Amino acid sequence: MNSDMFRNIPKPEPLVIVISGPSGVGKDSVLNDIFAYGVDWHFVVTMTSRPQRSGEVNGRDYIFVTKDEFERMIAAGEFVEYALVYDQYKGVPKNQITGALASGKDVVLRLDVQGAIAIKKMFPDAVTIFLVPDSEESLVMRLKQRGTETEKQLRIRLETARKEMERLHEFDYVVENGQERLHKAVCRVLDIVRVEKCRVSRLRKTA
Repeated sequence: MNSDMFRNIPKPEPLVIVISGPSGVGKDSVLNDIFAYGVDWHFVVTMTSRPQRSGEVNGRDYIFVTKDEFERMIAAGEFVEYALVYDQYKGVPKNQITGALASGKDVVLRLDVQGAIAIKKMFPDAVTIFLVPDSEESLVMRLKQRGTETEKQLRIRLETARKEMERLHEFDYVVENGQERLHKAVCRVLDIVRVEKCRVSRLRKTA
């Protein structure tokens, strides 16, 4: 019997995990609680040209740059993907993903729906998770509680959310993040990652 087979079971390749969903669904809350469990994932910080909000930390919540700097980086091909959303740029710097994967770390991204689908095209093995609210009313309440948008902006975000919900079928998993059910959503996301780590197709090709 060849015992080497048991000694040299290959480990899974590092994952690219994408947390997405409509604006206001609680992507940040889910990720904050996940990291509170002490997971050793590399969080890819999205770069944006929008103004920094009160309480946000540059380099943790987003990397804030000017519109001119963002457009310079676009021209230099420094993004995996980027988009112009609500007249503001958002994008994922290439070196944040490639560097972490090369070190063997799982990578997690928090992206809008358009960005998540773009990443899936570039990284077909990425695990895409779509967070949904328990109702449209719940989503509206969350957006209002943020207090960062005008009534007109709220209407635009809600209409965008309705269109984004129509793209749910383009994702691998859906997780409901309902009011007062954050812990359940966090556990579901962690369970998904555990299952993906057990897939034979994700084992390294060389032991």
